[in-house]
Amino acid sequence: MEQYLKFLLVGLAIAMPVGAITVEMTKQGLKNGFFHGWAVGLGGMTIDLLLIIALYLGFAQVLALPYVQMPLWIIGAGFLFLLAYDSIKNADQDISLAGEKVNKSLWTTYRNGFLVALSPGNLVFWVSVFGVVLADSYTAESSSFLIAAVGILTGILVHDVGLLSIVAVTRKVMNRKMIQWTSIVAGMLLFGFACYFLYRFYVDIRVYI
Repeated sequence: MEQYLKFLLVGLAIAMPVGAITVEMTKQGLKNGFFHGWAVGLGGMTIDLLLIIALYLGFAQVLALPYVQMPLWIIGAGFLFLLAYDSIKNADQDISLAGEKVNKSLWTTYRNGFLVALSPGNLVFWVSVFGVVLADSYTAESSSFLIAAVGILTGILVHDVGLLSIVAVTRKVMNRKMIQWTSIVAGMLLFGFACYFLYRFYVDIRVYI
């Protein structure tokens, strides 16, 4: 139990910094409510789970190779640029105020979260994080690794539910124009993450070429 609680706190700490998933989750939570925001988070957690399995099986080591990482940063930047453009262009679309019927499907928002987490640059970041955090449990017995992995995923889930609970309360006092501007700001943040991915590519290419 002590190990589980320790890794739960680690998962919570990992999820706290604002990233592309957090931005998309908050945007969908404001536009369409708690469950749509949570669907984005669950889409991201699906990738987290797959990465943990890949790490355990040893497949994730491929992403640590420099000549694999460099093109991934470029692809990830391109994907986030497109997502940022869509968030700004369609800021006034698919907005459902508190109490209104939501027309957007949960599957669509889950898919958005899955695709954001599947961004190559995001994969490189998470593999690096999980590689460090789970290093000790990986060399131990399988049950220790399982407890650590479940603890981290629980911590991420606690973060998502807590964040979206705040978003759900905030949404009740926001009008359509405020939510529209939130979507625009979210697009600008995603654009910033895309620029960061390009910067990481530039740094890597300076080092290895």
